[in-house]
Formats: sequence, C-alpha cells, structure tokens
Amino acid sequence: MERKYFTVKQAAQYLGVSSLTLRNWDKQGKLTAYRNPINNYRMYRPDQLEMFLRSIESPRKISQPQQSNTSTKIHIRTDMD
Repeated sequence: MERKYFTVKQAAQYLGVSSLTLRNWDKQGKLTAYRNPINNYRMYRPDQLEMFLRSIESPRKISQPQQSNTSTKIHIRTDMD
C-alpha cells in the first residue's frame, strides 16, 4: 500500500495559501507536517489537509453582541482646512 504525500508547494496550492503560510501554520502547530526521512522535507497527507479544511470552513457559533440603547455619534469634518 503506497501512501501519497503532498509537498509544501502542492499542499499550499490545495489549501489556497502560500507556501510561507503553510510553513508558519506548521510552526504554530495548526497543521503538522510529516518529515521525509531522507531529506527532512515537510510532507502532508491529503486526508490531513481535507480535515484541516473542514475544521476551518465549519460554521462556528458567533456570539451576538448585546444591543444597547445608547448610541455613539461621530463628527466627521469635511473641510480640508
């Protein structure tokens, strides 16, 4: 059984981000890369990338801000002096 792995460039294209973003996510622990035992390059499994995509695309509960009866007025100057 042969496992398919994506390179950093391929994984970045798959996720729609830059290679640098992918490397930063790896450093931050958001997405963990496998390392090639020969050259130590980062490699990503397609199923891992798919799970990551689902986790960031899933709708999150957004708390509604409490409405207040007070309003704030902002004065905007339109003259150039």
